[in-house]
Amino acid sequence: MANRIRLMVLFGGVSSEHEISRTSAASILENINEEKYEIIKVGITRDGKWLETTASPGEIESGAWQMHSSNREVYLMPGTGFAGLDVDVVFPVLHGKNGEDGSMQGFLTIAGVPYVGSDTTSSAAAMDKAIAKAMVDQAEICRQATCCIAHRGCDIHEAIGVIDIFFEGAYPLFVKPANSGSSVGISKVKAKADLAEALRIAFAEDDKVLVEEAILGREIEVAVLGNTRTEVDSDRPLASCIGEIFAANEFYDYRAKYDDIGSRTGVVTDLPAGLEQEIRDTAVGIYEIMGCDGLARVDFFLEPGESGGYEDGQLVFNELNTIPGFTKISMYPQLWQESGMTYSELIDRLVELALKK
Repeated sequence: MANRIRLMVLFGGVSSEHEISRTSAASILENINEEKYEIIKVGITRDGKWLETTASPGEIESGAWQMHSSNREVYLMPGTGFAGLDVDVVFPVLHGKNGEDGSMQGFLTIAGVPYVGSDTTSSAAAMDKAIAKAMVDQAEICRQATCCIAHRGCDIHEAIGVIDIFFEGAYPLFVKPANSGSSVGISKVKAKADLAEALRIAFAEDDKVLVEEAILGREIEVAVLGNTRTEVDSDRPLASCIGEIFAANEFYDYRAKYDDIGSRTGVVTDLPAGLEQEIRDTAVGIYEIMGCDGLARVDFFLEPGESGGYEDGQLVFNELNTIPGFTKISMYPQLWQESGMTYSELIDRLVELALKK
């Protein structure tokens, strides 16, 4: 078919979220309109090798793609794109480190290849929870959980003492890597005695760790779509309807997100229209503060209000994810489908925004 856009779906990666990336890529490939796109599938193995493949979505999801007989190595060249491949735009379906932290975005920028999503600076700032919190705090757009930061190399026992004093002995707390996704490396700590193990788990993922107060309330998410840096009104960021997480585990960790059939998500329909609009506007505001393009999922907590209910609830910003999950159960595509946009149309829009950016 003539004049199709040559779209590379880039998946896998050297990341603890490698498997989820494969599942997201498989979902995209199953829903993409092949009449519009000439699909080029490239996977990055866990040891960093780039392979073009003709493997099926099922083989990509299972991991069998890596042994596919069609595979051939791919190389990205500064200023000239992919050696031997003619690519119009890349959809990096790479979750976590080396995928959504600005590393890949910088690589693709140097190579001169358009790509879906935010640029290097915005990706790196959003991925680092400490930086994102500082930027949102400076804008005074939304309340956040109180937190303190620990760095690798600190004296753990001394850090535990400081943390305990900082939070005045109040528990539970959440300990999380500053740079990770899919709740990898996060622990809920119910007592001072559990802090050392939680810090060990978090430091296994990153050199910087956040310790936050636990927020009691509903866990809600908003999908945002659009380009911040644009003069075209129709391309400006828009917010989806609001989604809610009902975790099977004590909190929405990796297992609850992807393995536990007891976890579920739903669309929020019980909030006053004014509060719902405030949440959606705040999501777009944070997206713009971070300078995002293409897509992001903005996560909040909604605390009970003075009435004890949520009709006057208080919004608390949690984090922003610039390459949210795209699996069949992921919130980002589900929210846009609930907002009237099919999965296939969402892919089209993201590619369009990438080419305009």
